[in-house]
Amino acid sequence: MKRFLFGILAACLLFSCSDIKNASMKDVLKKAESGDAEAQVEAGIRYYNGNDEVKKDFAEAAHWFRMAAEQGNAEGQYRLGIMYDKGEGEKKDAKAAVRLYRKAAEQGLAEAQCNLGVCYENGYGVEQSYTEAARLYRKAAEQGNARAQCCLGVCYYNGYGVEQSYTEGVRWCRKAAEQGHARAQYCLGVCYYNGYGVEQSYTEAARWVRKAAEQGDAEAQCCLGYSYYMGEGVEQSYTEAVRLYRKAAEQGNADAQCNLGVCYENGYGVEQSYTEAARWWRKAAEQGHANAQWKLIRLQQKGILMRLQQKGDDIYL
Repeated sequence: MKRFLFGILAACLLFSCSDIKNASMKDVLKKAESGDAEAQVEAGIRYYNGNDEVKKDFAEAAHWFRMAAEQGNAEGQYRLGIMYDKGEGEKKDAKAAVRLYRKAAEQGLAEAQCNLGVCYENGYGVEQSYTEAARLYRKAAEQGNARAQCCLGVCYYNGYGVEQSYTEGVRWCRKAAEQGHARAQYCLGVCYYNGYGVEQSYTEAARWVRKAAEQGDAEAQCCLGYSYYMGEGVEQSYTEAVRLYRKAAEQGNADAQCNLGVCYENGYGVEQSYTEAARWWRKAAEQGHANAQWKLIRLQQKGILMRLQQKGDDIYL
């Protein structure tokens, strides 16, 4: 009889844990207030994101993540670490974020291992170490974490914390790219474009970069725009190049802003306009883009910039 009752109890607990994500906010809070760590994490997530039942509230999210974290719940630790990392609901504190990421990482949570790796890579809250970053990325990557696979691939690409290997870089980036990770898709496209670790192919490069561009990755949009501009791996089209450059430029990508300026300067895919060319070059120049700065100086030397200013256009060096 005791064994039978224990089996029923275990089934009920399993059902509660698996069903918590579909429960009403009222029921989630009831369980969270009773001390259920999974419910506390779920309450924190709902307050963090906001939904039809509850308004976004970072302070409340942090409160519930902390409740779970203090019980040793790995996801609660990880998510509270993010809030310290970003300064959302808690004062921004790199060391506190690292401490929490580490607690969750030591429990094997891949997302926390990856975030802790990023901290080591950038020397954020810890002493900078590519070796430790690569070690943590590998732990998460081997669990199938796409972001970590991409980060490990980039480590191999650059030789950060591991022996440099384009082949290994491609292998790990491909794993992440096939899971739909935009940055990995872009990186894999770059490898195909240059023939690093794979047989060079503009067609494959454009195929992978397009996948990232369609997810809104600005660098990928700029890169695919260049492929259309040059007709590499795709049918040449200035119109499509301009469309993609503009998408990336509007996200603040300096290379795309400079390239879009070139299209306006020459009337490629758009009506020729020195005013628009100068406007986009100025945006890139203000980010320190050397080529855009030089192009503005060239317009000044030709007297074009002065004529635009005399027309009343808001263009300056």
